[in-house]
Amino acid sequence: MNWLNDPCEKMMTERIKDYLANNKAAKIIAERLDQTGTGIRPIVDHVTVRTLNVEESAKEFLNLGFVYDAKLGVLEYEDWWAKVYRKNGYPAVFIDQPFEGKRGEKNVIHEWVSTFGSKTFHHIAIQVGDVEVAAAQFKKLGIELAGEIVGERGSDLRQVFTKPDMKNGKPFTVLEIAERHRGYEGFLPPQANKLMESTRLKKGAY
Repeated sequence: MNWLNDPCEKMMTERIKDYLANNKAAKIIAERLDQTGTGIRPIVDHVTVRTLNVEESAKEFLNLGFVYDAKLGVLEYEDWWAKVYRKNGYPAVFIDQPFEGKRGEKNVIHEWVSTFGSKTFHHIAIQVGDVEVAAAQFKKLGIELAGEIVGERGSDLRQVFTKPDMKNGKPFTVLEIAERHRGYEGFLPPQANKLMESTRLKKGAY
């Protein structure tokens, strides 16, 4: 099959294109990478889908050949949880939802999904060689970061989000900068919680 007609290629290309249209920081970086002939796709570490039902949202990706990462298993955080799906040659797909009941009732994924749905990426993460250097260069481009870099220097995973782009007065998409080492492919719970908190603009909103 010609890759131009492959449904998985089409989905990933269209969703990333839609994401870039809605995130200023990512658009700036993508334009710079286009100037080198690289483009943003090769450096996308993972894409994130917010949903109220991980299993239901995962069906689309499973039908396209992605496989649940059983080695990582279910990733549990303070008031939300996630699963990761992988397909060789594609960015990992991180799908998250709030816990049901009282434990997850205050999580902002509820409001985000009710506003924007679950068919658009909340964020994509791009891999960089040095997150401090990348953050400094982003600031020179006028890209503001949300909070501090999480993860100790020398650790296997260090991350930071940009401040969220707004849509209709509500926080919409963010860009993640991720520095990985020693082949680490996981998602550390303490860091993920800190990243989510870093995009909180006011009580009850992300």
